[in-house]
Amino acid sequence: MAQSEPTAHLNGPEAAMLDALFSQSPVGLHLLDDELRVVRVNTAAPGMRGVPLEEVVGRRFDEVYGLADAEEVLALVRGVLDSGVPVVGHLVRRHGSGDPDREHFNEVSVFRLEAPSGEVLGIAMAVVEVTAREEGRAREGVLEMTREHVGRTLDVLETCQELVDVLVPRVADIAVVEVVDAVLRGDHPPLAPLPRDVPLRRAAFRSTAGGGASGGADADADAPQAHPLGDVRALPGPTPYTQALSDLRPRAVASLDEDLPWLAADPARARAIRAAGAHTLITAPLTVRDTVLGLISLYRTRQGDPYDEDDVSLLLQVADHTALSIDNARRYTREHTIAATVQRQLLPRRPSSHPALETTPLLLPPDSGGQWYDTIPLSGARTGLAVGGVVGQGLHAAAVMGQLRTVVRSLAAFDVEPDELLARLNDTATFLAAERATLPTADPLHRQALAARFAYAVYDPLTLTCTVAGAGSPSLVVVHADGRTEVRNVPAGSLLGSDDKMPFAATAFKVPEGSLLILSDTPLPALLASGDADALRRPAEQHRDRPLEDLRDDVLYALAGTAEPGPTALLLVRTHPFPADRVGVWQLPDTPTVVATARGLVRDRLADWGVERETAHDTELIVSELVTNAVRYGSPPLELRVINERALTCEVRDGSASTPRLRHASVVDEGGRGLFIVAQLAQAWGTRYTPEGKIIWTEQGPPPG
Repeated sequence: MAQSEPTAHLNGPEAAMLDALFSQSPVGLHLLDDELRVVRVNTAAPGMRGVPLEEVVGRRFDEVYGLADAEEVLALVRGVLDSGVPVVGHLVRRHGSGDPDREHFNEVSVFRLEAPSGEVLGIAMAVVEVTAREEGRAREGVLEMTREHVGRTLDVLETCQELVDVLVPRVADIAVVEVVDAVLRGDHPPLAPLPRDVPLRRAAFRSTAGGGASGGADADADAPQAHPLGDVRALPGPTPYTQALSDLRPRAVASLDEDLPWLAADPARARAIRAAGAHTLITAPLTVRDTVLGLISLYRTRQGDPYDEDDVSLLLQVADHTALSIDNARRYTREHTIAATVQRQLLPRRPSSHPALETTPLLLPPDSGGQWYDTIPLSGARTGLAVGGVVGQGLHAAAVMGQLRTVVRSLAAFDVEPDELLARLNDTATFLAAERATLPTADPLHRQALAARFAYAVYDPLTLTCTVAGAGSPSLVVVHADGRTEVRNVPAGSLLGSDDKMPFAATAFKVPEGSLLILSDTPLPALLASGDADALRRPAEQHRDRPLEDLRDDVLYALAGTAEPGPTALLLVRTHPFPADRVGVWQLPDTPTVVATARGLVRDRLADWGVERETAHDTELIVSELVTNAVRYGSPPLELRVINERALTCEVRDGSASTPRLRHASVVDEGGRGLFIVAQLAQAWGTRYTPEGKIIWTEQGPPPG
């Protein structure tokens, strides 16, 4: 049957239906003659996309489809041709035409075609691509093998070797397991993040190039290795390996090309990667209860596909099982559990979520113990951004950090400006330093002066302003939405706890929507040396389209080798437009009748937001009392604002700086109950002062919608 006229001998609906079947069927269809040569095939057949039909038609099917087991499949089809017994759902492996290293899986159904006279015409085959299904089954098989074969002993090295024996070649062509050396001795594993100077021992290695021998002197002798089995050393950084050990997140590198900046940080590993021909990498930490036991690194050299999210998920499950198996070979002590709890609780698990911004921290180095960050929700949809670091290391520095962070949270709740917050925080640090000075002279802390760096900024998404102040020499970089980068001049101040009595200063500036802020408690030489932040331009110029966690890693690589000695805390902040339909602002006349007007405006806006009846009634009463006080005791101009954010916020602004006072009126008093009523109805209320006057605000929650 000629391919150009496939239905020349048919007429009417039969020809149209046959053509429609081959052109529209989502299943691959093949017609073979009695010599098993391709007579007709549709484009839905696996492997046919982009392949000219003339290269297929007329050739035997096993010659054109790149079958991995061509002889087996050929015998199967011939058996159907000879016996007439169909085969349904047979699994066939083949190599992709564009990527011969990639193996595809097809489910094939074969049956014989016969004429009414009984003459054998040929073979029909229906082929379905099931690669994703089979790869999923293969991953489940690897996980099952891991659970069955890994952790059968209480020997750490044996457990690691069992792991690489399972992973190679099923998931990787090269597998490396490195374990914290102290774990092999039964000591307590370090807390995450892993300190830079902690040595790791190369515990297991397997490669398809070396035949996969396990444990002998000649094991994988032909495969290139960065270091031999048993080698003990700390990991140089920053690299994906040290980053995985820092924040306990896996790293997948799709292409191990020569331009990757982190390869220069670990030359031995880079040489081994090039010598082995590895083209893709995935590395994940071995962790148990926030402690680091080691690291798994997988490479592909022969397998063509880079690692994807399914591989990451599989490796995380394998790593979890392996880590538990390793952990069973040693014993935790109560002292270590206490240390782990303290370390874990001093820093927030993750920055708070805010509608107008997202944040992610970066601590350099991550093991000092005295660095911290925080994002603090403030009234009026504003957010406080804090980064700091206590001079020194260890548990004592971490304890001081926890005290200062608590004080910052408490001061921020009073809506004080950044410069005033630093002044009051410095009073606390000075008091702690004086307490330390009274310790016995034999105490090591007596000789360590207490000092801390700190930077605090307040971002207002409604006015698009950022106000920042700092103790020490903080820095702030603004990356605009178009990639333009500028370094803001943050006033320097004395370290917290120092004897210098100089006041702190704050600066305010506009932040366009969609900008990226990088707030640091110390100078960033790579940025300040050039003046226009060239070192961050490359990773930050397309920051809008990338997760902040990935951008944080790029910032780390850009700053590698340039940061000044000593701990540094950074906070990356991406701003977003505040939804215009979630805020209402009205200028009010200074007249007694304005109270009814304000209640009506708020009532309509709350109805648009779908606020429930009881909350809306309480809000109207709050607005009535606040506007009444502003008219009676304040001065124009008056402004009313309601915000639907993390809470339902009401704000009344006036031009007077007089401080409102909550009174408990007696039974016979005719007035003085306004703020008392407000305090009873609202979850929180307060006063915020501005150069033009003051703002009385209240919060009710949760917000509508």
